[in-house]
Amino acid sequence: MGRFDGKTAVITGGSSGIGLASATLLADEGAHVFIIGRRDAEVGSAVETIGDDRATGVIGDVSNRADVDRLYAAVRARGRSIDVLVANAAVASFVSLEDTTEEHLDQIFGVNVRGLLFTVQKALPLLSDAASVILVGSTAADRGVEAFGAYAASKAAVRSLARTWTTELAPRGIRVNVVSPAWIETPGGMAAFGDDDAARAMKEHVAATVPRGRMGSPEEAAAVVAFLASPESSYVVGANLYVDGGANQV
Repeated sequence: MGRFDGKTAVITGGSSGIGLASATLLADEGAHVFIIGRRDAEVGSAVETIGDDRATGVIGDVSNRADVDRLYAAVRARGRSIDVLVANAAVASFVSLEDTTEEHLDQIFGVNVRGLLFTVQKALPLLSDAASVILVGSTAADRGVEAFGAYAASKAAVRSLARTWTTELAPRGIRVNVVSPAWIETPGGMAAFGDDDAARAMKEHVAATVPRGRMGSPEEAAAVVAFLASPESSYVVGANLYVDGGANQV
């Protein structure tokens, strides 16, 4: 018997990285998962990996409100409420203050803040009482990494929204928490560093400076997502759990 038998989960950005690892883990423990991603091939591959009978894929971009509506229309068509919502979809790139453009700012905040906000807002009628809402933040919100300002600011907004929504949704018993990863080896995360040489240099830097001595895996972050989704974390509310190998803790 799994922790999520009979439960329904929605995971944005669920076709790769932490989103896919989370969807796979929740499905392995009994949930039916709905995932949304921007690329048809990746979403199809993710559904195949998770299992056609355990996952439903939707093609879409969370920064587009109509795509979010289509996601929840698919949930309604299955006739179920949402027990777990993981707002994971995000974009990242390094751009200095001097080089920041309206287009860059709109892209980062369009997905990471506006898309996340409407993902949660539009889920409200479907969320079951005592549902778990998990927002994926980043340790970047606490740091001053050069040329990462817009991304860091967007993730600081995620942390702030979690506090507000914790208060607003408490009467329904809905818990809101944040998972803040860093140094997780995902395709999107590594691509943000540039070419293969830059990514390799970053891995060496992490190995030399992070207490855990290595980068983390998507599965390690997914385990924390599953903990927050489960009754085991019933008294964890409004929290921000770091999954960073100790990088921001010492």
